[in-house]
Amino acid sequence: MYLGMDIGTSGVKAVLVSEAGAIVATAARELALSHPAPLWSEQDPDAWVDAAIGAVDDLAAHHPREAAQVRGIGLSGQMHGATLLGEDGRPLRPAILWNDGRSQAECGELTRRCPSLHGIAGNLAMPGFTAPKLLWVARHEPKIFERVAKVLLPKAYVRFRLTGEMVEDMSDAAGTLWLDVGRRRWSALLLHATGLDLHHMPRLVEGSEASAVLAPELAQRWGMANQVVVAGGAGDCAASAIGLGAIAPGDAFLSLGTSGVVFRVTDRFAPAPASAVHAFCHALPGLWHQMGVMLSAAASLAWLSGVMDVPAAALLAPLGERVDGPSPIKFLPYLDGERTPHNDAAASGAFVGLRGATGRAQMVQAVLEGVAFAARDNLAALSAASGPIAEVDLVGGGSRSPLWAQICADVLGIPVHRVEEGEVGAALGAARLGLLAVTGEDPAQVCTRPRRLATFAPRASVVPAYDEAYGRWRNLYPALKERA
Repeated sequence: MYLGMDIGTSGVKAVLVSEAGAIVATAARELALSHPAPLWSEQDPDAWVDAAIGAVDDLAAHHPREAAQVRGIGLSGQMHGATLLGEDGRPLRPAILWNDGRSQAECGELTRRCPSLHGIAGNLAMPGFTAPKLLWVARHEPKIFERVAKVLLPKAYVRFRLTGEMVEDMSDAAGTLWLDVGRRRWSALLLHATGLDLHHMPRLVEGSEASAVLAPELAQRWGMANQVVVAGGAGDCAASAIGLGAIAPGDAFLSLGTSGVVFRVTDRFAPAPASAVHAFCHALPGLWHQMGVMLSAAASLAWLSGVMDVPAAALLAPLGERVDGPSPIKFLPYLDGERTPHNDAAASGAFVGLRGATGRAQMVQAVLEGVAFAARDNLAALSAASGPIAEVDLVGGGSRSPLWAQICADVLGIPVHRVEEGEVGAALGAARLGLLAVTGEDPAQVCTRPRRLATFAPRASVVPAYDEAYGRWRNLYPALKERA
């Protein structure tokens, strides 16, 4: 039996997986976000730990026999979050998250300090990444910066609290701007550019390698053996890929989680910073991946749900499972800025084309389409970087909606596949990495593809209208930015 834990932004998911790869049980705990100033996004690192332990408590309480058989644990987590620890291993301040946009000025400074940044890290300096956050702390909170002994990413902090070891895997480390992504090792040059050194970084392992052993007191708490191996794990997107069996060059998926991602596996380090495409290490040795990233995917629907004080499911229900064409209004889903292709932390969301007769259903449809149009921007960026993508699996909370899946297929112009367990893909991938760390099996035998539940093909009756609507939608960002 293997345990996967996904330390997300809105919550923690835990999943028990059998030796045969079947999901036995799941549990979840919610997390809260803090926005103490415009563009800021923070969380209490100890809240991740409490939620992770609480979720496993639930599994152990309801499935004690299965929990007792756990041999390996894998961790997945939200990427880029700066968790700053003092010499005592305690957080010095709330973690600054992936969707925090305060460090735009520091991105320019980092690029000036290290002209070779793009070639080494494979990515543009963006506020979401970890390194600019440390420059911001050094400038605005110098007393805290002086006390920083270690910088950990969210799942690495949870690992530290579960095992006592400070370790990070290659896929998550690639999102810091401190990793030499092609060589899969920390870059002293990039660290120096942010006033740090190698001793500020955790030890590196591959995602499928053993990183530590679960603390005896937690093993006892959950009724597990004393030598439960904790794998290196992966950043959430790479873990989702492992859960989807996306481990061969060219495999691709679209994630509609809080953020949105178009992901493609590569067999080499293939940076494309000019189009704001991310190039990261995959969770398995010898593999890399490219990503286009939208900062507000399912978060856009959640935002509308909150503003209208109507549950998301109730917003979607009147639209059914398909629409006959684009909404007459347009939505820009840049509620927290945007990465690919604009790299603009100051970008903002907008409804355009509202009329007195505009109804709620049209606004809801516009939100779904706006995210799909942003996904098409990402698909185009990845296609320009490394060739076309012919089809995608759909994962994340947004994958629950057949309507959204069909809209994505019509907008992207390629088949979109809803897959079994698409909502727990990252936690499942983490559990698979836990298995690999224990058994050393061939990843191809473990990381199999989930069953496809439904395939949504582009509909010839609406694709031309969506192509035209996408062209008009693309004009909105530059027009609104010019007038902002």
